[in-house]
Amino acid sequence: MRIFKLKYSQKLPINLNEAWDFLSSPSNLELITPKSMDFNITDWDKRKAYPGQIIQYTVRPVFGFKINWVTEITQVKDKEFFIDEQRFGPYSFWHHKHFIKEIDDGVLMEDVIHYKLPFGPIGVLLNFLFINSKLNSVFKYRELELIKNFGNFK
Repeated sequence: MRIFKLKYSQKLPINLNEAWDFLSSPSNLELITPKSMDFNITDWDKRKAYPGQIIQYTVRPVFGFKINWVTEITQVKDKEFFIDEQRFGPYSFWHHKHFIKEIDDGVLMEDVIHYKLPFGPIGVLLNFLFINSKLNSVFKYRELELIKNFGNFK
């Protein structure tokens, strides 16, 4: 069994409240997801992240295939972190921790993602061939969109 791990961090020149309000609102996911992925939230209760929240969406991550994805916000500590986990979707396992903390002149965001692909050794090969690089490109896009919205950390 192979579980992959990705880590990303970004500093933003905004205060903790502003960062938390933006990042903990599922409605902002569309703003920070590449347009090419055709990301659409299909059902959610229009509240900020809370434990037990279910978010349903469609996305076209690769080759134009539309995928239904359902995640659950499993843990939240106000203005510190939240965790989303896939309930149904393309991965055998998806666990995404979103951390945020105040630093001098801004905030530090950190993401830690653990994921496993289906299909055993074929999934490992697919990760090597393009899934890992696709995920990295999604987070690079997010980084650039957050800079556009909030400015670059000096």
